[in-house]
Amino acid sequence: MKRTYFITGIIVAALSVTAVAASAKGSGGKMRGHHGPQINFEEVDTNGDGFLSQDELTAHAQARFDKVDTNGDGSLSAEELQASMEQRMKDRAQKGSEKMLERRDANGDGVLSPEEMQPKGDRTAKMFDRLDTDGDGKISKEEFEAAREKMRDGRKGKKRHGQPDSEQN
Repeated sequence: MKRTYFITGIIVAALSVTAVAASAKGSGGKMRGHHGPQINFEEVDTNGDGFLSQDELTAHAQARFDKVDTNGDGSLSAEELQASMEQRMKDRAQKGSEKMLERRDANGDGVLSPEEMQPKGDRTAKMFDRLDTDGDGKISKEEFEAAREKMRDGRKGKKRHGQPDSEQN
């Protein structure tokens, strides 16, 4: 009985993640922040009929569970969960580094030089000007800490990056 509730919970969580991902993808937006592994419709629609049945959803959730349950005992230990999360982080880091190389490797040599790592355009100057709130050409510790706090507040959902101050979440 507990296992049934557990599997149902996993299915609900997977569907929630999928719905949010589909919504973000469908609207042309990018998902930001923490989210679980992305699944696609075709992956779950195992019979290819263009619809998802309860059996397909259950089977997909069970397959994902089984993949994390590396010792096959029917439950997830802290070690198995940690290993799964670490693998996802490694995969994400790998994809991120490949994308960065693709975007910034101007000479195509497969490595990034300090010049290729520099911000493009006048980003550095704009960032400096934004931090130097009193316009004296230097960033004081107070200005630095104020910017850091503003960024921290933005991450907590108080203000999204790029929104005017009047537009709050």
